[in-house]
Amino acid sequence: MDDVFLPGLKLGEAFYAEAVRPLLDETFPGLPHAAALIGSGSEILGFDDEMSTDHHYGPRVMLFLADDADPSLPDAIRQMLADRLPYRFRGYPTSFTAPNPDDNGVQLLEAVESGPVNHRVEIFTVPEFMTGYLGIDLAQPLTPDVWLALPQQRLRTTVGGAVYHDEVGLEAVRQRLAWYPRDVWLYLLAAGWARIGQEEHLMGRAGYAGDEIGSALIGARLVRDVMRLCFLMERTYAPYPKWFGTAFRQLASGPELAPVLEQALHAQSWQAREEHLAAAYETLGRLHNRLDLTERMPEQVRDFFGRPFRVMALHGFSDALARAITDPAVQAIARRPLIGNVDLVSDNTDLLENNGWQPILRTLYRP
Repeated sequence: MDDVFLPGLKLGEAFYAEAVRPLLDETFPGLPHAAALIGSGSEILGFDDEMSTDHHYGPRVMLFLADDADPSLPDAIRQMLADRLPYRFRGYPTSFTAPNPDDNGVQLLEAVESGPVNHRVEIFTVPEFMTGYLGIDLAQPLTPDVWLALPQQRLRTTVGGAVYHDEVGLEAVRQRLAWYPRDVWLYLLAAGWARIGQEEHLMGRAGYAGDEIGSALIGARLVRDVMRLCFLMERTYAPYPKWFGTAFRQLASGPELAPVLEQALHAQSWQAREEHLAAAYETLGRLHNRLDLTERMPEQVRDFFGRPFRVMALHGFSDALARAITDPAVQAIARRPLIGNVDLVSDNTDLLENNGWQPILRTLYRP
């Protein structure tokens, strides 16, 4: 293998251009298709490193065929590639182990010197992939309940990654999913502020009562809520927890807020914790006003109804954002408690990663 680490997206691009595409052109000339790496994997986020090569990593690419392609074509392409791909590419085996049922279906590189290659050139149509990975039907409208049941971590890895070639409309679908409709976005911003408002005073109250552990836990939750709101304000889907902080630092607000939030997390008293959180809240207030979505809102913290706890959401950011919603379907959702999307409702990995829950989750947002 090469001594210098090659990010997965770069390896996939080279594998498609130098190994897969020439075989496609020779065996299936003029075949309309797209080639990409999207979906699961740290490399899709651009965060893979040397440690990432111990699983899932290797020469691979995804092919997307036209919706009306001959149903026998995927198997024919798979077999042709199994028979004709080189056994190694850029120093890496092109063959993989079978999916490990005891390790979430992980496949590892497996060197072979004869016989067919168990490659990872996966073949889909665009609608087939979107149904399998996101649980959506592209032939149906993306209504507010559908948007709100979609985990951001899956949206990010659908519109992220890389597309190397496209003749079948993959990029058009990715653009459709690039960000929430305006009023769904307003609802999520309102819900984010509401979530901060529910707990911003409790951090200090717990500490005031002598419960520094409870105060620290609430403070950590508030740090995460501040970060989530920043992703929303910057129209950027948040990734899953392993890369949440890394992606946050890449936001425009990350360099300013990350040190403040780190200090809040490391604070040893509720008073110090409040000082750093208050600074973060005031930054959020300024960021909100720059969006120009509502009337201008206060940018300084205030006392919580005369108690010695400094808060920000109490100024009414959530209500102002909800009033700006014009879509009747989203207005109906916003008239109920602002629970936000699935990411705010739950951080349970199985719920966020299993599309089977989506029909149930969508009912949260229906009359």
